[in-house]
Amino acid sequence: MTMQRLFVFILFVSAVFACHPVKKVQNIEKAISKKDTAQTVIVTETPKVDSAAIVKDIMEKVMKRSIDFKTFNAKIKVDYEGAEESEHVTAYLSMIKDSVIYVKIALPPYGVVANVLVTPDSVVLIKLKGGKSIQYRSIAYLQEVTQIPFDFTTLQNLIVGNPVFLDSNVVSYKSGNKQLLVLMVGDMFKHLVTLDNVDFRILHSKLDDVDMQRNRTCDITFSNYQPIDDFLFATFRQISVAEKSRLDIFLDFKEFSFNEPLKYTFSVPKKYKVK
Repeated sequence: MTMQRLFVFILFVSAVFACHPVKKVQNIEKAISKKDTAQTVIVTETPKVDSAAIVKDIMEKVMKRSIDFKTFNAKIKVDYEGAEESEHVTAYLSMIKDSVIYVKIALPPYGVVANVLVTPDSVVLIKLKGGKSIQYRSIAYLQEVTQIPFDFTTLQNLIVGNPVFLDSNVVSYKSGNKQLLVLMVGDMFKHLVTLDNVDFRILHSKLDDVDMQRNRTCDITFSNYQPIDDFLFATFRQISVAEKSRLDIFLDFKEFSFNEPLKYTFSVPKKYKVK
């Protein structure tokens, strides 16, 4: 497996995709039960409730669940299963909010094989085994390898499990006894997000490419929430991505802590071969 591929799934790039700001809200509960979320639904009856106000209230409650932090440390077991290969690695991650992300990638039985350093404007990839080398990239590299509009803030929110891209074009919602479904449609993806109807935890995201020729889909499940301070943190995430082939990624947070001294840091070697 290349270091670039390791980097891609370590940093959870399959997590959530972009939409656009809210333009309209309609009470279209039937749309969510349809298999094809792209189907156009026309509402002829005047809504009996203020759907826009309801959705606004939902989104405000979701955002209030966001984890506010200064530092974050984590040890993550990462399982990668593709059509032709699979891999099992451990990622050691430390982060200073709005400043820097350090990632050490360990591959049994070789130990740490690569380091990744991300700042708000740059990405550094350091290969430690099999020919030592270093690559310098701009933050735009994240968008190049994922084809997703990433920036540093979005990436750090994905890592700690904070909601991203939820202030979007909400076209429908459905409230049940235990779950709340909200459908958002943007230029790139249709995003159906499932929330807990009591505490508004994100339980599942279903994304479909609006370009039917690409047929790109992504399913993300958040589970094993653990309380930390006044927040809940999803310690297990299952990500399934499919386009021409299927890719499954499992992220199991074995250790995590907020607002403690950084556990994993490193300096950029000066004598490594630059690629």
